[in-house]
Amino acid sequence: MRQGRFVVLEGIDGAGTTTQLGRVAAALAAGGQTVHTTSEPSRGPIGTLLRRILAGELAAPGEHALALLFASDRADHLQSEVVPKLQQGVTVLSDRYYHSSLAYQSLRASDRRARAAWLREINRFARVPDLTLVFDLDQAVAAQRRAERGDRQLYDSAELQRALAEFYGNIEQVLPGEAIAHICAGASMQQVTEQILGRLRESALA
Repeated sequence: MRQGRFVVLEGIDGAGTTTQLGRVAAALAAGGQTVHTTSEPSRGPIGTLLRRILAGELAAPGEHALALLFASDRADHLQSEVVPKLQQGVTVLSDRYYHSSLAYQSLRASDRRARAAWLREINRFARVPDLTLVFDLDQAVAAQRRAERGDRQLYDSAELQRALAEFYGNIEQVLPGEAIAHICAGASMQQVTEQILGRLRESALA
């Protein structure tokens, strides 16, 4: 059986990855593909804990402990959900992956380079996606979207979100050699979907 393909959607908060996950999955399914959607933090036990921390329901641990929780959730997510689906020939679309750990957790450190190196190390066994789609969006537009839907998260500061937008805009420098494509997330919802499907076709993933 042909191995399934693993596609990741990434971007700052409010970029629209969650909305597009469902739209792209539906389009691929309509074209005859078997598709599985997922996200990180996962819906597993560690991911559920992380979601409560991010939502402010539980006190956040120290940065190192938090990073290890994300890495542990990722290992469990891969083993219990992602890899089995890929082995069945299913296309897996994930809303966020280790790129988010590198972005969000390195930018909060005083020594960003050392933290980024450590984050890569604790995630070094994570499967590399077949394609990562990075949603580029002006931070002010993303902030307005978050405000309209009432989002409040651990990583919501404007300063951090500006740094995140810059990080994602230059992510190829952090992860050279990975298959990465940028999406203009400020376009209409349908145009963004069409951009994504176009990128997938170019990569022979649609």
